[in-house]
Amino acid sequence: MNGAWRRTTTRWLRFNAVGGLGIVVQLIALAVLTSGLHLNYLLATALAVEAAVIHNYLWHERFTWADRADRADRAGAGVVRFLKFNLTTGVFSIAGNMTVMKLLVNLARLNYVVANGIAIAVCSLANFVVSEQVVFQNSVEQ
Repeated sequence: MNGAWRRTTTRWLRFNAVGGLGIVVQLIALAVLTSGLHLNYLLATALAVEAAVIHNYLWHERFTWADRADRADRAGAGVVRFLKFNLTTGVFSIAGNMTVMKLLVNLARLNYVVANGIAIAVCSLANFVVSEQVVFQNSVEQ
């Protein structure tokens, strides 16, 4: 296995570990917002996804793509990456999750938690590619 492939594989595994924690954050937020606060499941989905997006960004910044952090301007570069993350994977995750949730809950009549798990899986691969190629792109490559 060459160096680039090994780095990508390691990063993919880290991405999925962070994503696994993000799923827990999202599902807890979804349950609290729907069952506890009685919000509509679509609004609750959008808010729960955003909670997971923020959680995931913080971990990706410090764990998954820590080797690509811009040490010269840590705060400023972090803000730019956070905005890029929210405007790419965040928007895709919210739109993708809400679309898949609406289809699976309304048409397939699945439980909203089961539907949310499926929606998360559908969005995961695209989010990794966007994060790798756009959000956390190596500063040497930019």
